[in-house]
Amino acid sequence: MSPDPSAKGTVPFREYRTWYRVTGELGAGRPAVVAVHGGPGSTHDYLLPLAALAEDGWPVVHYDQLGNGGSTHLPDKDAGFWTVELFLDELANLVQRLGIADDYVLFGQSWGGPLCARHAMTAPPGLRGLVVADAPASYPVWLSEMARLRAGLPPEVEETLRRHEADGTYDSPDYLAAMRVFYDRHVCRLDPWPRDFLSSFMEIYNDPTVYYAMNGPNEFHVIGSLKDWSVVDGLHTITAPTLVISGRHDEATPAVVQPYHDKIPGARWEIFEDSSHLPHLEEPERFREVLTGFLNSL
Repeated sequence: MSPDPSAKGTVPFREYRTWYRVTGELGAGRPAVVAVHGGPGSTHDYLLPLAALAEDGWPVVHYDQLGNGGSTHLPDKDAGFWTVELFLDELANLVQRLGIADDYVLFGQSWGGPLCARHAMTAPPGLRGLVVADAPASYPVWLSEMARLRAGLPPEVEETLRRHEADGTYDSPDYLAAMRVFYDRHVCRLDPWPRDFLSSFMEIYNDPTVYYAMNGPNEFHVIGSLKDWSVVDGLHTITAPTLVISGRHDEATPAVVQPYHDKIPGARWEIFEDSSHLPHLEEPERFREVLTGFLNSL
């Protein structure tokens, strides 16, 4: 059970609102840990276990990115509205509005990882550390690795996926069942799925505007605007101390994660042997040990 928040609310962002929650006391001594969720188009819910860091004196900020969760929903915006720059501006606005721009750590999970890396490339003076968790550095590499992982699925599952992708029938029960086979291997290996993860999963289902525009119908069929996006060329410019995390069975395979370790000076990489895409849920005790160890080293 995550500790209760000490504050909740929204901050203005352009003509919209960004929802946030704080656990612990901002500005009480230690940098705030800002949890940046995946998707694009997911919500903070599946990252709620990070709130436990407040028990060790690290205030934690969760937020829902624009278009989802408690933030302003914009289902009528066309795909061109949803850009990396939009979400970079939203993140910078959030840390400024909360008064933590001079002392914070970013924890970016999945899509949140390259988003935080791009933020870190601007060398914000208050950024004390960066955690990149289960994240692609290059979506073209991600796509090639998805093809490799899909080749390991039972042939009838892959055939079902291909047939429905060719027809565009992504909401077919057969397609969703085949999709779940991949997810159970490479996204969350826990059975049943934890409630917090299910909450985020259903939030995407309830308003898939952002996810469909930037990603596509699921994790392994990326046909949205991110399909050609990469942060690899700028990683060498990141100066913040960096921890890289991935799971042994992760859809973010070693080939996907490797550039963060190789190109960010001094980056440390921890692989969780019994996890897929969500080590913070799949191996919570070791995850907390690794993360607090990194935070204490800053």
